[in-house]
Amino acid sequence: MDDRADRQGAMPGGPEGNERLTAATGAMLLVLFAVEGVTIPLLGRLLTLHFFVGLLLIGPVCLKIGSTSYRFYRYYTGSSPYRRKGPPTLLLRVVGPLVVITSVVVLGTGVALALLGPGSGSDVVLMLHRVGFVSWLAVMTVHVLAYVWRIPRLIGAEVRRRPGRDGEVIPWRAGRGALLAVALGGGLVVALAGTHLASEWRR
Repeated sequence: MDDRADRQGAMPGGPEGNERLTAATGAMLLVLFAVEGVTIPLLGRLLTLHFFVGLLLIGPVCLKIGSTSYRFYRYYTGSSPYRRKGPPTLLLRVVGPLVVITSVVVLGTGVALALLGPGSGSDVVLMLHRVGFVSWLAVMTVHVLAYVWRIPRLIGAEVRRRPGRDGEVIPWRAGRGALLAVALGGGLVVALAGTHLASEWRR
């Protein structure tokens, strides 16, 4: 399969565009997770903010899962550009799925708690939410330490429209920006629609 045929149906920007999108999404998530982390020891006072940021995270987390899953899909289906770029290290290939699973558990149980409210049935979900968070924190620490040093370089290259490693301009910059905006906007809609449910936990 030549590169021209391989690019048919591929996301514009190729592996480097995908990497820049993933880095920008990761930076957004670092900020949001930092805010969410601040609310945890102060849930009595910051419960509404905890609910809001937790629901807001849904959009960016879905985009991050989508961009990383797309890279793996292109690599394992034999895409030449993605094969040349190569896979992450073995450790990160093991940690990656765990990050996805624990993220889904934490956000999923959080949404379930918002919908259920306090009372019978919510105790088990709350326990899963807490266990999921501890597990998520462990695998996310490894994930962040492995990737955080790349984020400034990749975001800087995107903002300054620097060419890729082969000297070619990475296309679809506006499209990547639109995906980020849609992810954040989608999360914001969910957050605005569901944050009022925090009041049930204050009674």
